[in-house]
Amino acid sequence: MHDQPGRRHGDIGDLLRICLDQSVQALQATGVATETEIARTRVAFERAVAKDEPMDVLEILARVQGAEEEYIGTEVARISHAVSAVIHPSPPMIPFAGKLIAPSAFYESFDHLHKVARALLAPIIFAEDTDAVGTGALNPVAARIMADEILATVDRRFGIKPFVTSVRMDYESWSFLTRKHFGL
Repeated sequence: MHDQPGRRHGDIGDLLRICLDQSVQALQATGVATETEIARTRVAFERAVAKDEPMDVLEILARVQGAEEEYIGTEVARISHAVSAVIHPSPPMIPFAGKLIAPSAFYESFDHLHKVARALLAPIIFAEDTDAVGTGALNPVAARIMADEILATVDRRFGIKPFVTSVRMDYESWSFLTRKHFGL
């Protein structure tokens, strides 16, 4: 999928840095934010990581740009759509992710993936054993990174490459699932 050369799978700090760097590159390519807004977003994200308080880069940017609480979902959707247009392949948007049942057994079997999903705010949205697994996020970059980590982790443990799907979620579904899956 999208492995980073020289990166060992499993290091959450590395995954968060990769997510931030790739998200910033995508934001710069879209022109949806100024360099000052991107710098402020980077600082806020790094501060949240240091406090172990997961935050999504795109949500932070929407807030940095002054979006009022009632319009956060709309603003994040605008930013997410722009980012998805500059990354390839781009995870599709699915409107029903919030209605899927939490894969508790999968999280119990793969505690590391639960921690990574929490850090990236990219919950597992379905798991059919280990053969087919889906993840989603507000940020299409986070969804892709999580999909890569699922693939590598399952392959390392069982020697099989599952079918892994990554999707984008709308703000309301994402917010609901991150609270439900990670207690945030």
